[in-house]
Amino acid sequence: MNEPRIVIVTGAAMGIGLSISKAFLSKGDHVYLVDREEKELSEQVHRLKEEGYTAFGKTCDVGRLESVSELIEGVIQQSGKIDVLINNAGMSAFKSIWEVTESDWLEILNSNLSSVFYCSREAARHMNGGAIVNLCSTRAFMSEENTEAYSASKGGIHALTHALAVSLSEKNINVNAISPGWIATENYEDLRDVDHSQHLSNRVGKPEDIARACLFLTDPENSFITGGNLVIDGGMTRKMIYKH
Repeated sequence: MNEPRIVIVTGAAMGIGLSISKAFLSKGDHVYLVDREEKELSEQVHRLKEEGYTAFGKTCDVGRLESVSELIEGVIQQSGKIDVLINNAGMSAFKSIWEVTESDWLEILNSNLSSVFYCSREAARHMNGGAIVNLCSTRAFMSEENTEAYSASKGGIHALTHALAVSLSEKNINVNAISPGWIATENYEDLRDVDHSQHLSNRVGKPEDIARACLFLTDPENSFITGGNLVIDGGMTRKMIYKH
């Protein structure tokens, strides 16, 4: 039996991050669930431990380097290594371009983009091989109005991913991104037929779709894949849409 991997998942208290955490736990890995929402995080970790999984909860503001450094040092002290990092944490706050403040702009860039750099670099200091996956977005390549800060952060993640893949190759660390499209994290049964049918896959995405991709990209047998971006959007970004 293979030794359990030590996995860190940021933004893990709910939604996609929680699903990713459960996917790795189901494979027998030991997972550090990281989030700044302490109450929700504590409840989720408690449930997972009751189910017999080796899960740990760590509160952290991943947009702050000092907080990230403390997080990584704590993981190393407790588990001695890091094998996989999933940079999932992020936030969205769509606001009129004319009303975005400096504070608004910096909060989103720090939470979404700076966090990826901080977590990747600090974790990589202690990694010997292994894999990093960054949650990007199809909004890195297409936009709606009033999404400037969020789109900029996700575009940055796309570029940062291949830059990290180059720099960390000397440590045999694979770095890839996943760009989800519409992923419904709750009330899936309430979605309408028109919501599903606008996808080439004929359904809206689920968090488990992203979780399975994280397992694939971090599998040592797939180590030839690095510097890439996997779009998981049910084919939406491949549709030509005309108004008649």
